[in-house]
Amino acid sequence: MIIMFKKTHIFALSILSFSILHAFAQNSQQEVDVNDLPTIELQAQSTPKDHLNHAAGDTVIGKDQLVQGATTIGNALNGQAGIYSAQYTGGVSRPVIRGQDGARVKITQNGGDPLDVSSVSPDHAVTVDPNSADQIEVLRGPETLMYGAGSVGGLVNVIDHKIPETMPENGYEGRIGARYNTGDDGLVYSGDTTIGLGRQVALNLGAVKRDANNYILPNDLQNDSRREQSTFAKSNDYHAGLSWIYDRGYTGVSYSERHDKYGIPGDVDSDWEPDHNMMLTIPAEHEDDGENGSSSWINLKQKRYDVKTQLNDPFVGFTRLTAQANHTTYQHAEMDGDTPATLFHSTGTDMRIVLDNHPWAGWNGQMGAQFTRQKLTIDGEEALMAPTDTERYSLFALQTKQFGPVTTKLSTRIDHQDTSVDSDQKNFNGTAYSVAGESAWEFTPNHKISLDASHQERSPMAQELYSNGGLHGPTKSFEFGNDELTQEKSNNINLGFHGDQDALQYNLSVYHNWFDNFIYANTIDRKGDFRSIHYDQTDARFYGVDGDISYQMSARYNVGLFGDYVRAKLDDNGNAPRIPGGRMGTRIKADFGEGYSSTAEYYHVFHQDDLANYETEGKSYNMVNLGLAYQGQLNQKTGYQLYAKANNLLDSKVYLHESFLSDVPQIGRNFSVGVDFNF
Repeated sequence: MIIMFKKTHIFALSILSFSILHAFAQNSQQEVDVNDLPTIELQAQSTPKDHLNHAAGDTVIGKDQLVQGATTIGNALNGQAGIYSAQYTGGVSRPVIRGQDGARVKITQNGGDPLDVSSVSPDHAVTVDPNSADQIEVLRGPETLMYGAGSVGGLVNVIDHKIPETMPENGYEGRIGARYNTGDDGLVYSGDTTIGLGRQVALNLGAVKRDANNYILPNDLQNDSRREQSTFAKSNDYHAGLSWIYDRGYTGVSYSERHDKYGIPGDVDSDWEPDHNMMLTIPAEHEDDGENGSSSWINLKQKRYDVKTQLNDPFVGFTRLTAQANHTTYQHAEMDGDTPATLFHSTGTDMRIVLDNHPWAGWNGQMGAQFTRQKLTIDGEEALMAPTDTERYSLFALQTKQFGPVTTKLSTRIDHQDTSVDSDQKNFNGTAYSVAGESAWEFTPNHKISLDASHQERSPMAQELYSNGGLHGPTKSFEFGNDELTQEKSNNINLGFHGDQDALQYNLSVYHNWFDNFIYANTIDRKGDFRSIHYDQTDARFYGVDGDISYQMSARYNVGLFGDYVRAKLDDNGNAPRIPGGRMGTRIKADFGEGYSSTAEYYHVFHQDDLANYETEGKSYNMVNLGLAYQGQLNQKTGYQLYAKANNLLDSKVYLHESFLSDVPQIGRNFSVGVDFNF
């Protein structure tokens, strides 16, 4: 691809080059002031050493990256090839993968359902905290059917050790860290430790605390206020786990509790209401209290109980049995000042059992079953739908076989869903069938071509079926469900090229998704910032390309390029909504030795004018991020990491077309510093 650089591009690259040279010069001195050299948030596309065991486009983000700045799940993944963040406020974001979001990007915690209500609306937080994670996997191959169907964009699995699986070395291990960000005066404290109680019992304790103010706007947007109102975020997350670890496995339990408070930007009162045709033509009847919505915020509380057991060699023919279950109680109140306006309450249970089999005619893999139930009740002024009860029964399997240089994977999943609603709307009952396969040919050592194909089916979610057309203030929308919706079906193909040999690493994917009965939120009418939305179905196509390539120029310097592009068309209604613009960028990493490392990143997001109904054009922008980190040892058992970061160094005006509130500007130039100890 060729980028037509304008003056802004040349300026950005000049700043980038100057900053890199400055970092090199500073490193040549005997003493380095870490705070004088900011570092990039480590969101670079990292290719894990075992990536050839994954499908093209699969991503693994390790602990060292997460430590340095991932406050929400969307932010933790943003910047990976093909992945954007649908930002709502400073406290809420979800990943957008290959133009897909919501139910088509399933998020799991250790393979289990988090059972929050984040998929109901973009203003609802994902309760899986990346600050507590050991790593995050983004899967796009046949493995996705092990955890859910219809995840055409990909599946995000967050892995932690709240239930210890092994005894800690030397009787204990853990991490503790803190960081500060100038953009929102944000302070994050995190700590986690696992302690051995005797020879077979391990105790895990951990906590994350975040306190962030409304974030600072780019200088050009600082008119009436220096900060974007109602973008604050406060969070407290605690967990404790206990495991009995024995020769053939472990059995453990854990308890987690989370409490979030975060703002809702903008005015939540519409001057219009929809008529019987869902058009915004009726004057709204509400009191004008003179407020601009800045006092609106969300108060979220969640409690989660987990149990998990693993047994190696349980019986003949199988190498491992894993069983896990969680029970979650969740509620959040959409607050108007100190008064709860709308209350969401969810109670859910998720159980799964998985068996790993010995090779059968050369095929080995996993098979299992899962049961999920979630009851959702919404009360108050903006009750979006009547109470619902959703049950899902699932069977799944994944098998792998080696044919010389070709690795073949096959997977399948069956989901039966029953959704009942406490109204005169009709209940939903349906079964979805999905199958996927992959062949990967290692045509020369450490280089391979892979072809993935799948047929996936997804049953509609409760809010897609039963939303009652009431005003949902945080999203500034009137949402109408459709109880005539049927299973969404897709046929998908992905061609991948990937390699990892000596100095060269690359990962490139070309994909095409054909949908039958694609379920989407169709904007019927719009008045100002408020929209009337109807859940509808049509055929659709998504296609695109994403990838990265890096080259180790020397022992010190690694240079890489990355980019992505997606196009989405609805057969009878133009373009699909909220599709991000294309992106192209470069990253330079430097290892100066003696513990010092540096990263520099520049990328350009292109103008988006392929618009859905009532959308506004997505503006292009440039992003420059820089940074430095230092790793050292206090003693043989205790290491530490110091890091500084500068993000959005050009103070660019960023509007995220893929976000539901695409007219809300994102954070301006900001700096952060942090320290992390491991022991």
